[in-house]
Amino acid sequence: EAVADLKLLFSLAEKFGYSDWIQFDASVVRGLAYYTGIVFECFDRDGKLRAICGGGRYDQLLSTFGGDDIPACGFGFGDAVILELLKEKGLLPPLNHQVENIVCALDHNLQGAASMVATTLRGKGQSVDLVLESKPLKWVFKRAARINAQRLILVGTTEWQKGMVGVKILSSGEQYEIKLDELE
Repeated sequence: EAVADLKLLFSLAEKFGYSDWIQFDASVVRGLAYYTGIVFECFDRDGKLRAICGGGRYDQLLSTFGGDDIPACGFGFGDAVILELLKEKGLLPPLNHQVENIVCALDHNLQGAASMVATTLRGKGQSVDLVLESKPLKWVFKRAARINAQRLILVGTTEWQKGMVGVKILSSGEQYEIKLDELE
């Protein structure tokens, strides 16, 4: 049955124009016992890197978790190989390591409010790092510096009761309060 499956696979690959892209290797063994048929690994054209992805048939996997046997095929891949390949090919876009806003709830009861502020800013296309843990302000400022945030949005009880948040521009140290709907 396995030989017939392989013959069918290679026949279909040829018909779809993929035969130059696949090769048979009887030494490929995937490390997981749930595979029930053909297994595969994918490599870059040069073959210099380890497998970009790998997978195979696992028709009886669901029954091991109490479900019905369902024919299935799947794969997994790691980001490290993809990243290396993109770098090597010059296809990795420049990454902006700067976060525009760091939003922090100054009280545990304001986590929902801080989440709402973060959602509002994200809805305006801004990047946001949301701090919901109870952390000292010193930690928040260190984090803001580490991630190169442009401004700190503080959600405090007094300000929130007035429909406002505190803003600190980290490059200049300027501080002010602003209504949430005016926050850009």
